[in-house]
Amino acid sequence: MTGNEIRELFLKYFEGKGHTVVKSSDLIPKDDPTLLFTNAGMVQFKDVYLGLEKRDYNRATSSQKCVRAGGKHNDLENVGHTARHHTFFEMLGNFSFGDYFKKDAIKFGWELLTEVYKLPKEELWVTVFEDDDEASEIWQKDMGLSPDRVVRMGEKDNFWAMGDTGPCGPCSEILIDQGEELGCGKPDCKVGCDCDRYLELWNLVFMQFDRDKNGKMNPLPNPSIDTGMGLERISAVLQGVKSNYDTDLLRGLITLVEEISGKKYGADSTSDVSMRVIADHARAVTFLISDGVFPSNEGRGYVLRRILRRAVRHANMLGIEEPCLYKITEQVRNIMHDAYPELDERIEFVKDVVEKEEERFFETLDRGLELLSAEIEKRKGDNTLPGEVVFKLYDTFGFPMDLTEDIAGEHGLIIDAEGFEREMEKQRTQSREAWKGSDGGDLGPLYKEFVSGGLVVEFTGYGRTEDTARITAIIKDGVLVDNADKGDEVDIITDRTPFYGESGGQLGDKGVIEGARGKARVLDTQKPLPTIIVEKALIDKGTLWVGDKVQLRVDKKLRFSSETHHSATHILHAVLREALGDHVGQAGSLVAPGRLRFDFTHHSSIDPGELRRMENIINDRIRHDDKVITETDVPYDDAIKGGATAFFEEKYGDSVRVVSIGNYSMELCGGTHLHSSGEAGLLKIVSESASSAGVRRVEALAGEAAWNYMRGKEDKLSEASALLKVPESDLIMRLKKLVVENEAARKELESYKDKAISQSTGDMLDMLKDVNGVKVLSQEVPGADPGQLRKVWDDIKSKIDSGIAVLGAKDDGKAFILVGVTKDLNKKYHSGNIIKELAPLIGGKGGGRPDMAQAGGNTPEKLDEALNKAYDIISAL
Repeated sequence: MTGNEIRELFLKYFEGKGHTVVKSSDLIPKDDPTLLFTNAGMVQFKDVYLGLEKRDYNRATSSQKCVRAGGKHNDLENVGHTARHHTFFEMLGNFSFGDYFKKDAIKFGWELLTEVYKLPKEELWVTVFEDDDEASEIWQKDMGLSPDRVVRMGEKDNFWAMGDTGPCGPCSEILIDQGEELGCGKPDCKVGCDCDRYLELWNLVFMQFDRDKNGKMNPLPNPSIDTGMGLERISAVLQGVKSNYDTDLLRGLITLVEEISGKKYGADSTSDVSMRVIADHARAVTFLISDGVFPSNEGRGYVLRRILRRAVRHANMLGIEEPCLYKITEQVRNIMHDAYPELDERIEFVKDVVEKEEERFFETLDRGLELLSAEIEKRKGDNTLPGEVVFKLYDTFGFPMDLTEDIAGEHGLIIDAEGFEREMEKQRTQSREAWKGSDGGDLGPLYKEFVSGGLVVEFTGYGRTEDTARITAIIKDGVLVDNADKGDEVDIITDRTPFYGESGGQLGDKGVIEGARGKARVLDTQKPLPTIIVEKALIDKGTLWVGDKVQLRVDKKLRFSSETHHSATHILHAVLREALGDHVGQAGSLVAPGRLRFDFTHHSSIDPGELRRMENIINDRIRHDDKVITETDVPYDDAIKGGATAFFEEKYGDSVRVVSIGNYSMELCGGTHLHSSGEAGLLKIVSESASSAGVRRVEALAGEAAWNYMRGKEDKLSEASALLKVPESDLIMRLKKLVVENEAARKELESYKDKAISQSTGDMLDMLKDVNGVKVLSQEVPGADPGQLRKVWDDIKSKIDSGIAVLGAKDDGKAFILVGVTKDLNKKYHSGNIIKELAPLIGGKGGGRPDMAQAGGNTPEKLDEALNKAYDIISAL
């Protein structure tokens, strides 16, 4: 069977057992601050297990895309060196949410492996948690395994927990004996040994306890099941190969690397490692970029860049001296597109991003080697390369520590591994902050308690801005209170609300909450959890009590402006995709009452002419006044098949809301919108820039905000016309004339200054001193800038055969120093070294060539001291 067939057979088996086949979630976890990447099948069901989310099914099965590279689960440095480690892999799993438990989970697992996949029963072993008599009995009595085939293991191997507290439970693993030839050869080799003989195939987790903060195990009212089996691993077993890299899921990638490198897989162990690294990393890179991660220096993008650069380094080790990984990503698509058809529409963009990143790293690779060589040269007499240097090579140039260690070792040096780890820990801390997700903020635990208790806020704000509701909770300073008085800033929760809570990029509504006994001004509205909407309010009058019946009134003008910018954002997105390509996808957005910001995946800046053309198309569509049509409770799969656009950063349920404009825009969206495009009036793009690597940003104004912006431009035009005393039609001509006149005046002034400085050079030469037989001049040049200091040095150099000049100047709170050394003195006197000693005296830094160096600083009052010090520095050399 092929890997695709093995995956399909797994899903069909469980579908036949009453499980709903759920598509893989993206590699970017939604609303989970604990994870950098999706790393297991249960991640997308975490809120279901915790009782925070309800679904239409209680049995599920999936083949989940996973990445383990960074954070707690990090296999990066092992990839290529073993038969089983990967950065990217697929996790086959079946899940029960309070439905079946141990007996059925064990039965399903055993039946699929032995009767469907037809693995020989006599080669299979199982492990259970040491105290799990129930699972042990099921394996022996119901499945017929002999007691010696059921091995009890401790908590480290056979007990799973979601965290220090919360759901947890024992595990049972199914393993296969691959034979003595794959064993370690030790006489005590058995199940649990780290060698490859007893290979774990499938882990069955029995989620049956809730561990409290005191460590007490309380039985869960609805025990659940979470299982995971690596597709690559089971494929290797079923295809009769000893390495995951020899399966059809990966071998085709290695074959392509063979063709590109001209080397044969299996001929050299070092080259084999590199080929495996490239094959694995190509898959990770392809799926990460496809799911919306882009190379950068922080968070997920940082990990992606490390993976990509590691692959490039290994390609370089194979003798490949030009970008090649982008070609291999296309082969990833060819192998995987049946299961992940989205790769077809995104592959061209993936290839483009990868090729540009490869080109960038080929440049940094050479620069990194130059830096490393220079650092090694400095270490004469010191056999340790500092951790800071090792980290800089790792962080800035993408050099894995082992590469730096190997090169240093060739020169008799060791690396400061502890110092490197300290720097790495700083990076990890910054990275964790960069990818920290949303869990309801500081009040997350309290909101989650509300959800667990059945509290749901009904949103009634589609098409209306007023409603009547009852206050169900008031929170002040993080604590539930019964009432709030005038002057209190509180969070108010009602049973229903027309106030839109910030989500999907659209900012929350503002307005008023008023009851018989009090009135509050709503300053913001948040949506910390999917079913909770919170009005952040200031009590302006009287007192509001929990249980009060209140009127809720949204600020209509602000709401209409938000709707204007939200509908305009959809039109903008559609036109961007039409003009630039289907690779364009939302990578972030802001919809505010006065503006919009749209981040989208694209690899280069947009030509101003193209931007203007797109703006014209957008405004044509606004004027066309197409209806904005909203459909609710549309099955997710039906919406996607119908052409709706979904975004990687959003988390969707089984039923979704679809917003369509004309025949050109259809998106999954929970925001509020106009009734027709014409209500937007006008859209004006005000900027286009880079947001991050592979992501562009457009900022625009619509409706009244766009009108006010254009009116402001008109006012400035009128002001300029009055100032220059010409009609607006002649402004450009007048400005061009002024620019020419100004440039001529500037050049004339420069000429006068150059002549004056040149005339003073002769006087300066009278100030030359003899320092150890060398002519030295250290002098201030009044009124000069850095460029003019260079001209003075050129003039001095032409008038003396040999010597050193230290020239200084002050301007606008800054100081400048230039050191020049004639070529005959370069071997003994290095301008860069001299300037490094002088620069701190003027509060700055500097550097340069042996014959000339410059520095700038922010303490001009110290310039005289620095110029006098120059004689001492030169004398000591």
